[in-house]
Amino acid sequence: MRCGYLIAAPEGDKLGPLRESLAAQAARGIAVHELDAQAAGERLPIARFDDAALIGYEPDAGFADATLTATSFARAARRRGVVFREGVAATGLVVDGGRVRGVHTTAGRLDAGTVVSVQNIWAATELAAWAGLAVPLVAERHRVLALAGPNAYTREMPVFKDLGSPGMLYARSYGGTQMLVSEGLAGEVLATPDIAQGDVGIDLVAEIGAQVAERFPGWEEAGLASSWTGVYDVTPDWNPVLGGVPGLDGLVVGFGFSGHGFKLSPAVGEVLAQAALGLPTAVPLAPYAFDRFARGRPLVGRYGAGAVS
Repeated sequence: MRCGYLIAAPEGDKLGPLRESLAAQAARGIAVHELDAQAAGERLPIARFDDAALIGYEPDAGFADATLTATSFARAARRRGVVFREGVAATGLVVDGGRVRGVHTTAGRLDAGTVVSVQNIWAATELAAWAGLAVPLVAERHRVLALAGPNAYTREMPVFKDLGSPGMLYARSYGGTQMLVSEGLAGEVLATPDIAQGDVGIDLVAEIGAQVAERFPGWEEAGLASSWTGVYDVTPDWNPVLGGVPGLDGLVVGFGFSGHGFKLSPAVGEVLAQAALGLPTAVPLAPYAFDRFARGRPLVGRYGAGAVS
């Protein structure tokens, strides 16, 4: 759904990073605009912007249905000859002479010139065990709410990121009068990868609801329509690990997207395919190297570590 994206910051520590981010996007040819409070209010009339010192707007942005997007990718891949083996689990890497040469699975051994591992939260345990690696990754549970308010958050209204709220809220339409909303901060670190639904406590609902009411007048009486949890694969600097692994030829990895994996997936798929084929990548992968943490070269996000921006 191409509805646009609004992001607003008040005076304070988020203002400079937002200004830099908008400038960097514009320099790369992305259509971003600075809006005043009146123009922002015309696009998202259920919100208030009187405290905003800077408002960015990207008209070509929006949101997508994850299931429909994933199945569309799969259909396109099948048309190009890709074979999906559903219900078959990978159980290990075939390593010979310091090079990965395939994968052990529950359906037998699969040989390959290059193996691409995109194991999400399971990289922390499976890839670590299979390759004898210290994988810089934790699984982190996040909570999402759907609130039913007094005013419709229509699908024509933009996705909104509120850098002025304590939780750096993000929100979008969820159909009818419902708003999908969550905090853009670090979540609950899990001891082991686990995708089971976690609890969404009433204290958290009240905390997020209070922030929503502060930004969206009239939503003080919003009701909780539904809630759920999801798990992020989080690296120490909240940026992904992409590319090869030092000392282990034949393996290309992609993990640690820290809440950004869905929206980055087309670009990540392209660069990992290029890396697997030994081609120049569309984006330099050196900053995303597996060993950057060991070398003391973490990436620094504009809004700080633990900020989903």
